[in-house]
Amino acid sequence: MIIDKKLLDDLSAKAKASPRLRQAYDLRNTPEDNSQRMLNAIEPGTVMPIHRHLASSETVTLLRGKICWHFYDDAGNKTESVILDANGDVRCINVEKGRWHSLECMESGSVLLECKDGRYEGLREEEVLIV
Repeated sequence: MIIDKKLLDDLSAKAKASPRLRQAYDLRNTPEDNSQRMLNAIEPGTVMPIHRHLASSETVTLLRGKICWHFYDDAGNKTESVILDANGDVRCINVEKGRWHSLECMESGSVLLECKDGRYEGLREEEVLIV
């Protein structure tokens, strides 16, 4: 598979049209593939809850656009923010297993490549922080 500008443009157009202001694109070879690899097009205003992944770390590479990645303590207090900019110095981040995080999209047309270990499972109750 070639991930080209047309694919990213099409994915971003779907994100803009989505009520959630984001659109995922599965990159696994088959549904039985025991990994999580996806493109995630996000738009300003999308709401990403504070969450963590208890079974895997998460590696995220920004392919285009600009986002701010936020980290939190167990009480929901923001402890750190990192700007990922596809044209800047920081373009990739590895989030440790169990670390609370969320993101803020700062530029329309932003697209992430996200990778985690294991089969896809939606967030469980203990992986979403209610503040």
